[in-house]
Amino acid sequence: MGGVRKVEVVINLASGSVSPDAAAEAEAIVSRFGVEARVCASETGDLDRCLRAAIDAGPDLLAVVAGDGTARRAAELCGADGPLLAPLAGGTMNMLPHAIYGRRPWQAAFEDLLERGETHPLAGGMVEGRLFLVAAIFGAPALWAPAREAVREGKAGLALQRARTAWRRAFSARLRYIIDDGPREKGEAVVFMCPTASRRLSDDDQALEAAGLDLHGALEAVRLGLTAAVGDWRDDPSVDLARCRQARIWAASGIPALLDGESVQLGSLAEVSFLPQVARIYAPPDEPAGAERDVAASVLRPEDE
Repeated sequence: MGGVRKVEVVINLASGSVSPDAAAEAEAIVSRFGVEARVCASETGDLDRCLRAAIDAGPDLLAVVAGDGTARRAAELCGADGPLLAPLAGGTMNMLPHAIYGRRPWQAAFEDLLERGETHPLAGGMVEGRLFLVAAIFGAPALWAPAREAVREGKAGLALQRARTAWRRAFSARLRYIIDDGPREKGEAVVFMCPTASRRLSDDDQALEAAGLDLHGALEAVRLGLTAAVGDWRDDPSVDLARCRQARIWAASGIPALLDGESVQLGSLAEVSFLPQVARIYAPPDEPAGAERDVAASVLRPEDE
């Protein structure tokens, strides 16, 4: 087990996608591997307290069964030299767990990593003091996130209202951006993917994958959506790919963004930077890998939700 003897497990029972029996299941799994373990299961959403207590206990491994936001916070607390991190699927989108362990139940992923886990670096990106570990999307596609959230919550009227707003704004203000020392570009959106999520980068690549989307109207947006649905959306002719360590993005007004699926509103200027090691993850030797790594496409196509 790679020297893992002490494990802390933090579970978000309030996420809506985790069973009330999750704590007992986690305890049963670790008991089979003969490791010292403690489980903190939160029903009130007070996860930061659980995470800090888990880190303070000095474990070899911190396993988190929660959403991407909690996984991101856990990575920040673990840091590059702290406990190993296992972000397991317990949220809505589960972008980071799916990128690392594939689309499988957290119990199966947990057993697998305890049996044959290895240490992998977890790279990420930073924009205006905000961390992202899978993908960051700036511009038109990010405008659809509030509408999709309303659909997820069953609020059809609100979803329609937000969709109309997104459609009106989608092509009204183009972004300008510079990737590293390249030329100034413009387009409707820019996407940055971390090595964990990118099919074209390995974990050893010291860069983000950057994709500029130059969409000239609604028909190209539909075409891009169809490309995402049936293949690799990066192969679409409207997508311009590059590797990136630093980038600058600006617009006449605020920049809508999605950071690991979370909707945020930035100012008129945003700077993006690559972080070579945010934390160390614990995963089987053949992970992250395979077809499940294209999680960024799920942000562009609602049928994945």
